[in-house]
Amino acid sequence: MLCLSGLSLALVLSLYPGSSEALKEGECEVCVTFLGKFYQSLHDNNVNFKSADIETALVKTCKDAKGKENRFCYYIGATSDAATKIVNEVSKPLSYHAPVEKICEKLKKKDSQICELRYDKQLDLTSVDLKKLKVKDLKKILEEWDETCKGCAEKSDFIRKITELMPKHAPAAAQARTDL
Repeated sequence: MLCLSGLSLALVLSLYPGSSEALKEGECEVCVTFLGKFYQSLHDNNVNFKSADIETALVKTCKDAKGKENRFCYYIGATSDAATKIVNEVSKPLSYHAPVEKICEKLKKKDSQICELRYDKQLDLTSVDLKKLKVKDLKKILEEWDETCKGCAEKSDFIRKITELMPKHAPAAAQARTDL
């Protein structure tokens, strides 16, 4: 009869990973979303699914990435200022049409920071009271719109700039707002 102590059982289980390695719901949110969109863009643009071509397209896509997606690109080494380079851990499995969830699982083993990335909650501009937001959040709205507020010194300046630009960047929200 085979008798295993708790420690040796844990060792055996760690040597044979099972379903515990699978991603949980909402885990690796940025990785799964970004790679899913990237894979779809490769498919839509009829890119040759060779590892080198995928790597080139990934680096090109990462040049335009912002926020958390840019941070993801940095972690996998697809930005010019990245310290490590594990882009091949993405490009090679994508060339075999591996599911993005499985790619993110492998990336999580290499660098756990990749799966700690989460998207910021989006503000509902139709109903949010801009006066109750922090200046940091107001700046973030302008940053998402690729706008700056030169000469803004007070919160009211940022609110004025956002309300001025809202019809251009969020027309539905501008039309729905009644406090303007």
